[in-house]
Formats: sequence, C-alpha cells, structure tokens
Amino acid sequence: MFEKKQCFWMGIFFCLCIMILAPSATFAKQPESSYWYPEQLLDWAPDKDQDAIYNRSQTPLAEREVLYKVNENAQSEAKLVALSALNPTTSGVPSQGGEDFFANTFSYWQYVDLMVYWAGSSGEGIIVPPSVDVTDAAHKNGVPILGNVFFPPIVYGGKEEWVNQMLTQREDGSFPAADKLLEVANYYGFDGWFINQETDVKDVEVAQKMQKFLVYLQKHKQEDMHIMWYDSMTKDGNIDWQNALTDKNSSFLQDGKKRVSDSMFLNFWWRDQQSSFNKAQEIGRSPYDLFTGIDVEANGTSTKVPWQGIFPEGKTPLTSLGIYRPDWAFKTSESIEQFYQKENEFWVGESSNPTTTANNGSWKGIAHYFTAKTVIKELPFVTHFNTGSGKFFAVDGNKVSNQSWNNRSLQDILPTWRWIKEGGQAIDVGFDWEIAYNGGSSLKLSGAIDKSNPTHIKLYKTNLPIQKDTEIALTYKTDMKKPNMKIGVSFVDNPDQFTFFDIKKQSHNQWMTETIKLKKHKGHNIAAISLLVDGNENVEYFTTNIGEIKVYNKKDKQHIYSPEQSKINEISFNKGIYSDISLAWEPSDSDISHYEIYRVLPNNQKQLVGTTPNHVYFLSNLKRNGKENSTTLEIVTVNKEFNRSEPNTVTFEWPPYPKPEADFSAEKTIAGPGEDIQFFNASTEVTEEVEWHFEGGTPSVSHEENPVVTYVEEGVYPVTLVARNSEGESVLTKEAMITISEAAKDIENVALNKTATASGQCAATEAASYAVDGKITDNSKWCALGEAPHWLKVDLGNQYALSKFVVRHAQAGGEPQAFNTQAFRIEASTDGEHWIEVIKVTDNTAGVSEHSISLTNARYVRLWTDKPTQGSDQAARIFEFEVHGFLNR
Repeated sequence: MFEKKQCFWMGIFFCLCIMILAPSATFAKQPESSYWYPEQLLDWAPDKDQDAIYNRSQTPLAEREVLYKVNENAQSEAKLVALSALNPTTSGVPSQGGEDFFANTFSYWQYVDLMVYWAGSSGEGIIVPPSVDVTDAAHKNGVPILGNVFFPPIVYGGKEEWVNQMLTQREDGSFPAADKLLEVANYYGFDGWFINQETDVKDVEVAQKMQKFLVYLQKHKQEDMHIMWYDSMTKDGNIDWQNALTDKNSSFLQDGKKRVSDSMFLNFWWRDQQSSFNKAQEIGRSPYDLFTGIDVEANGTSTKVPWQGIFPEGKTPLTSLGIYRPDWAFKTSESIEQFYQKENEFWVGESSNPTTTANNGSWKGIAHYFTAKTVIKELPFVTHFNTGSGKFFAVDGNKVSNQSWNNRSLQDILPTWRWIKEGGQAIDVGFDWEIAYNGGSSLKLSGAIDKSNPTHIKLYKTNLPIQKDTEIALTYKTDMKKPNMKIGVSFVDNPDQFTFFDIKKQSHNQWMTETIKLKKHKGHNIAAISLLVDGNENVEYFTTNIGEIKVYNKKDKQHIYSPEQSKINEISFNKGIYSDISLAWEPSDSDISHYEIYRVLPNNQKQLVGTTPNHVYFLSNLKRNGKENSTTLEIVTVNKEFNRSEPNTVTFEWPPYPKPEADFSAEKTIAGPGEDIQFFNASTEVTEEVEWHFEGGTPSVSHEENPVVTYVEEGVYPVTLVARNSEGESVLTKEAMITISEAAKDIENVALNKTATASGQCAATEAASYAVDGKITDNSKWCALGEAPHWLKVDLGNQYALSKFVVRHAQAGGEPQAFNTQAFRIEASTDGEHWIEVIKVTDNTAGVSEHSISLTNARYVRLWTDKPTQGSDQAARIFEFEVHGFLNR
C-alpha cells in the first residue's frame, strides 16, 4: 500500500461570513490539522502547538444498533473498515472547514464499522491524526476513526531513521513514541491508529521491536482504542505481503496469549481466505479481526473482486472486509452530483436500492454484504439533509450567503437507505444543493404522481421511544397546490408495517411545517421513518423539498444555557483593517449541537461569522466594517433541537484607521514604441483615490485603477503612483521601470533547457533540470525535500537583459493548491557569486505567478523557496521556472 498519491430572534438580519466556516488558504494563521515526522511527534505537546486546541473533537462516539435488515443477503457478523483519503493532502488541511463546495463529504457511514484516515507522505509527514471535522462526522454516525502511521517504501522517500526513531526505547523498556501516539489520540478525541510499516529495513531485530511496540500500545491504550496492523512487514523484518494470515505475520496480531494488535488489514492479492479463517481460529482470534483488503482506488466499481473468497454463498463470512481508497468516487468525479451518484453505485449498486442488490451486476454494492446500522436511538432527532457542504448557506430557510463552503462537523445524519422506493417508480429522490432549509442542501422529491400507484420512500432506520408528548414535524416546500404527501413511521415490533400521517398544509413554494402528535403510539419505538407520495389525481411533474424532519418530546423544553466567560485569548491586526482573533468560552451545560458566533454591526444588525461544536474558534482575517472603532462578538448555544440561547458577548478595539501604502505593478516592463502597457494598482485596501504619473506616456496622468498607457519614443521611463484616503497619502516612484525599445520583439524564455542545479531533489526524475524543460505534463517538475529554504539556480549561458519571471507552482502541474509555494525570492547575478534580490513574494497562493521587473542584466538566476507550501509541508514543487529576457549585444 505504497504512497499514492471535510431562525434566531425575529427581525434579526442573518448574513453568514463563510470565510469563517470555510477559511481561505490565504490566511496563514488559520488553524490546520496536525501531521508529524517521528522527531516532531516526540517533541509535540498541546501547550506547544497553537493549533492543537482547534483540532479537538467534542463529539462523543455514538452507539449503534443493527435492529433488523432490509436485504436478506446482508449480514452484520463480519465488519468493514474503509481506508479513505478524506482530504486531498496531508498538509494544509483547515481545522474548521474549507471554502470549496465540492469536497469529500463522505456519507455512507451506516455500512462502515471502522474508518482509517488515509494520509501521510515522505514530503509532508508520516504520522497523521484525522482532521477534527472528519472525526466529528464519524462519531456522530457511531464510527470509530483511526489516525495513520505510514512508514513509506524507501523508493518513495521512506527512511530507516524514521522507523528507528519510532521504536526507540527508554531504559525502563517504554516507548516514547507509543506514549505520544496515545496522548495525541486521547487529546484530539479519536479512536486509535493504523500502523503501516513498508520501509524495507530487512532486520529481524526491528521486527521484534515493532512487535514489542504494538504490545506496549495494547498494554497502555485506553480500553476503547483500536490498533490496526497492516500486512506488510513479516517477523523476519522483510517487507513481504502475505495477503492472508500466516505464520510469517500472525505474531503481529497475536503472540501466544499476548494480544499484539486489535485487527489486521490483509493485502490485496488473494483468491480465498479459508486459510486465514483457519489460522485465526488456531491462534485464538476471531476471523473478523482480519480485514481482507480490496484496492478500489484505480477502478472503483469496475474492480474485480473474488467475493466468494470472503463471502462464500450460504455460509458465514470467512473474514471482515477492508476497502482501500473508496474515495475513488470523489477523486474521479467532476461535480458533487457525479460524486454522490458514484458513491451510491459503490455502496448500494447500480439499482440504487439496498433491498435489490442481488439484481445488480458483478459489483453488487457494499449494501449487499453488510447491514446498515443506526445511531438514531434518542430524542430529539433532527435532520436537515445537510451533506456538510454547500454553494450557499441557509438558516431556517433563509439564504444568508452565496459563498461556497464545506464543514463536515455540520453534516447531518443522512438517510439510512438510498434509496428504497416501493410502488411507483416515477418519483426521483436525492439531495438538492440548490435549495436548503438549514445548511447547504435538502432532500428533493420530483417526478410524476400516479394516483393508482403511490411511491413509498423509506429513509431512516431508528429506535426512537415514543412518549405521550412525542411529536414528529416535517418542514417542506412544494410547487404543488397541495402536498400530496404523507409521513410514515413503523415500529420495532413490526418494522415493515407503516402508519401514515397526512401532510395537509399548503406550501405555495414557501417553507411550511406540519406537526403530528404520536401519543396514540406511546410505549412503542419507531423503527423507520418514511415518506409516501400519493394523490387523488395524476400529476405530470412536481418538485418538493424536505428541509427538516424532527422527532422530539414537546414537553422536554430544557433551558438553553448561554456560553459563559467568553473571551479573546489573543488578537492581532493586519494593515489596520483585518484581525485574527482567538475566541474561547466555557462550554454550555445544554445538550448542544454547536455554537454560533455573531458579529454586531454598527447598525446593530447581526452577522453570523462562525459555527463550531468546539469551545474555541479562530476568526481569521475578520475585516473591519468601514472605520468602526470597536467590534462586538456574540456566542450563542444551539441545542439538539436547533433552539438558541441568549448570547454572551465580547468586544475589542481596532487600532487607528491607517493611511494607504502605495504599490503597483505592470504587465510588462519592456515594450515596443506605441505598444499598450497595463498598470495595476496594488496599494493597500484603505486607498480611496489614486493618481498616476507617466513621464513620456499617454496619458501622462490618470485616476483609473488599472490604466493602459503607451509610449511613442524609445527610452527608459519612471512611473509614480499617489494613493490617498482621509488619513493621508503615500507616494511611490519606480525609477527606470519602463523600457521602450525595438528589442522587445526578441524577448523569450531564456532559461529553457539551460543548465540548472539545486539544493536537493526528491528523486532522479525530479531534478533541477525538469524545472526548465518547458513541460508541465507527465509530472515534470523539480522537487526538493528537507527543511526550507530550498534553492534552484539556472545558468543562462550568456548575459541577458531580464524583464519578467514566470513560476509554475504545484497546482500548474495538477497538484493541490495547498502545495503552491507561498513565500519565495528570485535573485540575479552576473558572475554567480554576487547576487541582487529582484523579486520577493510572501503571500502567493496562485498556481502560476508572473513577476515583471525593470530590465536587469544577469547570466545567473536563483529561486529560493522560503515557504514551499501553503501549510507546513517543507517540500518544494516547481513545475517550470521561466526567465524572460533578450540577449545583450
């Protein structure tokens, strides 16, 4: 498994600032998920890690039940583990959600018994806890989640040094790294570790120490923590995948009476697991502690799997199932709709009905083999069908922002069955990201109604107790004259028999709530919740959106406690108009869903600027509202029924309003006579007025933001910009900035295929020369590992007059935006010994950055990557370094 590689008070104005729910990668101080090399792990402590407090899950692991099944082929004896890359990178993963609507909001938790957060690389870090939003989503659905310890193969950058550092023992025999792994899991609130040792050390003593390391983890871990071992290293210290439980690897699972690991993931090259079943029984372990692996990363539902080798027909399963990279569905999709369609096909099969999987083709879907489990056992139960991302954000049916976002901490428990449709099949059912009641999505029903053949849609498996004041409420909007809909419930003593309740209120395309009393059924437990679409007449086409289903006890109206002792732990200001704020408060005694953070605007309207289940929140780059002197923030508790408390407030003062700082750039610094040159105002945001002066240019003076200027005569010209606001002005002149010459026609990329050297390289195929070969396809790039800064030097072979540099960062070559170089410098030299800095960038996020300079003579250029990525990853990735100029004659 080598490196391959989430209605307030009446009259209040809601305006969600999604930059908080979905912080931008440009905000360097926003908290990020952790990742380490062994030496960093050993030095880690929560009080030394400023982001640690934001990475703690406050969502307890819910209890789950099987109850009953809807598919006779499915079983619940064997278990399922998913090894899923739920974020595209190890580094740069925000702790409080992201800004992209299209995110891996995995939602088929009901079939998963254990989730492994698949991450780690030699260039970023090899020890990776789950991001907190994924832990929140997993725990809400009753699924334990493991972090990943990945020792890569040496060919992919693995180091024996890392293995040895992890296995270092104290004199008393204890393992410091094991203690740290347990400390991290306990502090961050996840459930254990997946240990993947693929660095080929070829040393039996290392294998013996690794076994002792695992035993030590068993002895010292909390009872509910899980340690999973991967079938890679054998007892002789070699990397030799067994693909089964054998004498060569069984000692990493069980050694006599010693429990070494809680489970083992078996590699993929197998046909039948009868031998593993037998070996497990021989060593006294359940065969379901073995997870037979299938690798679906490349082919997804087209993966050929010898299913009979795990699930022999008519017999109990031989082992549990391990799925490597079910994130195939996300990785191979171009839209959220395609992603959810592929997810449905993967987990349910092409029939899109978990009751009819036997009719599917060779890929029957995971629902064919595993019974869906439920955590819906206590009141209140509320769902808004919120998948955890959106193109906008809604609160109580009001669209409060058009900004896209993702935050898996906010994901609802989604329908158990997707989709069981009985009766008429002309009704389509699915998630709708165009309409939402709370969050970013709702459930959409659409299609034709046949009055003689109603459609019954079973949604949720539950075990909800009914008391005398229990009610079920449905919030919906429809384009029909009447709802033509009923809500159904069945009971645990007969889960297939449904009682239906009429939905009567007319919607008129507005959100409407129908409430039904269930006191007649007091003493029963609800086994399932469904919808029935029918009518007294045929309907050619309709749409209905379900915004909320809520089951609750009407009299259980507990007081909602406000957060207490709200405070600002730390605040910093940028350019006088932005603030980074670390907020904290004492947790409420209420049974909370989450907290909401509001900003009180100067006109006393309120703006939602954050949502979290945690007791801390980081407001990144909160922008000053005009010239306000102070800002008040309110923290509000939202309970499980989505009722809100009175706010607790904090206030901070802004610094004096700043004068502007003038700055500008040009699309090019050399041009032919009469050729257009566009200039770009880059002055600070507080600038209210600009005045340009172009000596020798037309126009000679301009008040435009980004004027276009021409020069008739050859020569060298200065440019001046005056930036003004009410507090004063700033003047910047760039002498000899523009050169007008016929030589402009000779400008080319003079670094192309020239001699390049570098401070290091990741591999021979990622040497310095690949940054100047003119290619950005086929992964042609310069890469360097180790601590930054890294440098790349190009000998141009002759003296050139240089005018512009183009740097094609990671994203230009198809890699994640998080790997784009953030801070870098470019130097020029005539002799290779004496250098002048011509470009300095500290806040780049772009995949391609262009930098024009005044004509500079040089034979050598050097690129320094001071901060190689948007996060803490230290690996440089430059797909192409272009140097534009012409030969000095």
